[in-house]
Amino acid sequence: MNSYVEWVTQNPLVSAAIQFGILGTLGEAVSVSLRRKTPALPGTIFQTCAKILAWALLGIIIKYGFTGMRGFARALIDHELLPQFVSDGVPWAFAVSTLTNIFFGPQMMFFHRLEDNLIAWKWETKGLTTAWFTLLWFWIPAHTVTFSLPVEYQVGLAAVWSLVLGLIMGLSRK
Repeated sequence: MNSYVEWVTQNPLVSAAIQFGILGTLGEAVSVSLRRKTPALPGTIFQTCAKILAWALLGIIIKYGFTGMRGFARALIDHELLPQFVSDGVPWAFAVSTLTNIFFGPQMMFFHRLEDNLIAWKWETKGLTTAWFTLLWFWIPAHTVTFSLPVEYQVGLAAVWSLVLGLIMGLSRK
């Protein structure tokens, strides 16, 4: 674990890109494979490589977003716009998660949809409302756990959550 923490600490953007590039794309592959009931890539080989890069870029954006939203939550507490009891522990994690998923999540998901549309050479927003709904039932609880951990593990766990959501979505689709 020490080498992981050192790697993430010394290479915050590169580590975020690699973790999301691998795990986010794997989540899509798992979802597609479960729907088709056979192992499958999330598109052609070119599209899959493009998705790896798209997820990597998303990882970098998420790293910046997580850092900014922690600062945003702290500023709200400092200016008494959030109660003092949310400044530590699970209440802190829940506050940061909720703020992240309300103020950062929708735009990030829209950007991810834009990436997917560019990769597929189409414009489709079908399912975007469903994706936004996951902010409430999946991402707020998941990121409450995420923000309960030390900072060095947060982006890595968020990337794992992308894989978990791919599994859930793949199992839930007919």
